[in-house]
Amino acid sequence: MAAVRWTISAREDLRAIVEYIGRDSPTYAAATAARVVSAVGKLRRHPALGRVVPELENPTIRELIVRSYRVIYQIRGQQVGVLAVVHGSRELLRKIVKKPWSFE
Repeated sequence: MAAVRWTISAREDLRAIVEYIGRDSPTYAAATAARVVSAVGKLRRHPALGRVVPELENPTIRELIVRSYRVIYQIRGQQVGVLAVVHGSRELLRKIVKKPWSFE
């Protein structure tokens, strides 16, 4: 079973998403957060569940699609690190290339 860790920036991404959605619907914001957290929880047993991120072509960097959001994560041995949570309409490369990925 893999250990799942969130980077600080991924936590901030999810918090910002929940805050933004919550302006219109606190109920939908909570449901969105729950869906993302639930999807990430599945990575403990199935780290390779998501697809390889097409823009990066790196087999260790994968993504889960949760509604309109892309949950980007990296597999490092027995650890899975959530790198970012990004709306599908946003440019991914600009978001994740400039961030340090420390989840150990």
